[in-house]
Amino acid sequence: MVTKKSGDPSPESVARANRQRLAQEEGVRAMADAAQQGIAVRKNMERLRALRQTREAQETVAEPARARKASKRKKDLTK
Repeated sequence: MVTKKSGDPSPESVARANRQRLAQEEGVRAMADAAQQGIAVRKNMERLRALRQTREAQETVAEPARARKASKRKKDLTK
């Protein structure tokens, strides 16, 4: 008993093919969105790192000045 396949696809197979095509397109879009979000996160991290390093450098420069002021106060208090 050999069944002969017709040349026309069944409505179920057409619907399945459409679902698969849509899922593939959605997957491509999701991957592109994830890549864009990753780029945005890395750019923001780079910006925040630069701000933190600048702040730390300023604090390092200001630290000796604070130490000098503190030592003068101690001398004044001991008199």
